[in-house]
Amino acid sequence: MSKVFKALADPTRRRVLQLLQRGPMSAGDLAGHFDVTKPTMSAHFAVLVHAGLIEADKSGRTITYRLKMSVLEEALLGFAQTFGMQITTSESALAPARSRARKS
Repeated sequence: MSKVFKALADPTRRRVLQLLQRGPMSAGDLAGHFDVTKPTMSAHFAVLVHAGLIEADKSGRTITYRLKMSVLEEALLGFAQTFGMQITTSESALAPARSRARKS
């Protein structure tokens, strides 16, 4: 879980996750939303992939990233439980988010 929180600690990586909520995006499209170099964005993508928050699909020279919602959900639930919060989820409550993640 520490990999997930390390990934979430950076505002750029959090913004990448927000953008990917809309659906899969290429590395170039994602990078276009930030005023940083491509190597810097690649490093951010690598941290997110290593944490299991996103996955990458390479087709030719294009890398497309997609959000892995279940990993994020598990991390947030685990975090809440460390503070004694009892959060329950139902499949119906999680269905819209999972549906968006699977459509990609």
